[in-house]
Amino acid sequence: MFEHDFLALFPEIFLINATIILLIYGVVFSTSKKYYDYPPLVRNVGWLGLLSVLITILLVVGSPLAVANLVYNNLVIDNFTYFFQIFLLLSTASTMVMCLDYLKQESLNAFESIVLILLPTRSMLFLISAYDSIAMYLAIELQSLCFYVIAASKRDSEFSTEAGLKYFILGAFSSGILLFGCSMIYGFTGVTNFEELAKIFTGYEIITLFGAQSSGIFMGILFIAVGFLFKITAVPFHMWAPDVYEGSPTIVTASFSIAPKISILANMSRVFIYSFYDPTWQQLFFFRSIASMILGALAAMAQNKVKRLLAYSSIGHVGYLSIGFSCGTIEGIQSLPIGTFIYVLMTVNVFATVLALRQIKYIADLGALAKTNPILAITPSITMFPYAGIPPLAGFCSKFYLFFAALGCGAYLLALIGVVTSVISCFYYIRFVKIMYFDTPKTWWILYKPMDREKSLLLAITVFFITSFFPYPSPLFLVTHQMALLSGL
Repeated sequence: MFEHDFLALFPEIFLINATIILLIYGVVFSTSKKYYDYPPLVRNVGWLGLLSVLITILLVVGSPLAVANLVYNNLVIDNFTYFFQIFLLLSTASTMVMCLDYLKQESLNAFESIVLILLPTRSMLFLISAYDSIAMYLAIELQSLCFYVIAASKRDSEFSTEAGLKYFILGAFSSGILLFGCSMIYGFTGVTNFEELAKIFTGYEIITLFGAQSSGIFMGILFIAVGFLFKITAVPFHMWAPDVYEGSPTIVTASFSIAPKISILANMSRVFIYSFYDPTWQQLFFFRSIASMILGALAAMAQNKVKRLLAYSSIGHVGYLSIGFSCGTIEGIQSLPIGTFIYVLMTVNVFATVLALRQIKYIADLGALAKTNPILAITPSITMFPYAGIPPLAGFCSKFYLFFAALGCGAYLLALIGVVTSVISCFYYIRFVKIMYFDTPKTWWILYKPMDREKSLLLAITVFFITSFFPYPSPLFLVTHQMALLSGL
């Protein structure tokens, strides 16, 4: 049994050990004046961290076990787990590629930033495979503790300190709600394992099965749902996102927008579609999806700052992705990883562009970018169209699969509101293109330096996938369809 678990968890074990070794390496050499300068230390730690993530991807791909229950049924390995783990590691690698030049530009001599990106990655890998409420809560807490620190990592900035404090208070509050919900479920059912909970709830209504205890179980599941909604910035628990996204360093904002959503959405699929599936929760996600799409679309129209607009855009896209939960069908489960994959591609592309233009704070500052840097202006222009869901780019395919799943389960109102909010979002997404090509900035003092090679390669890869997905969607479609059928959800 121990050997079986060790083989399956070897990627996570390797990443943990690599992170600890990098931390020791940074601590030892940072005490030497010879190695304290930026190039020898921070960049070396960055490249070694990136290499560790890539090796972990190879270990996940080459895992000898296809399906297995691990550590006394606390973790599970299946197609669903493998897809989201590989996807998470690729997203982390993209974030670390963006980190390399950013730390040099900002003169941040802190190798700890790299370590604090690797540590939550380890926790998110466990969260994706979590098959027990205790393992789920511990994984969420381990990733949150690291994010609390890096949100306030820019110690000379009041905005960064404020962002870290807000994120810590609201994050701790949501974690407490989540833990309280898990304890209520355990108190009324006596089990914490997702498989055992699924056996209890399968084929029964909560009221008919538990009678007077049903209200306690209902409140427990509701508290768990609220804790998750805080973590993925869904309406009405989104209030922390705009301020934290704006105040945190840009590379931290990119981390918040990409990696946590992958792991949380994967675990929510196990909890609310496999273990706690009930028409009541389908209606909860139905209305939450509508609220997130409407608020994200309308609030983003009034934003003048780039990062606040991206925060509300993230809230809107969480609403679109929630359509997969609202459906509760195989098509809905399949559309969720497709939508998440394409959303992360677009988000990586946008944040790589924002990091390249690090002087940019307001949207109006992008004026005449097409004249000063025409090559760079093409990339965000291409990305804004799929964000708005305009064919024939990848964003249109993502929303098409999600709306098709909604129509398939009879949620016509959900699909209609999704289409309307997509049309509204065209206003502020295409406004980026209009400003870059047709507006003149108030001042011409901003000079755009050439982009580093790492971000250039990242932009090229993401643009390639965004533009090539529509003519050839079969590989991702087949993988997600097999994953939805065989994952046990």
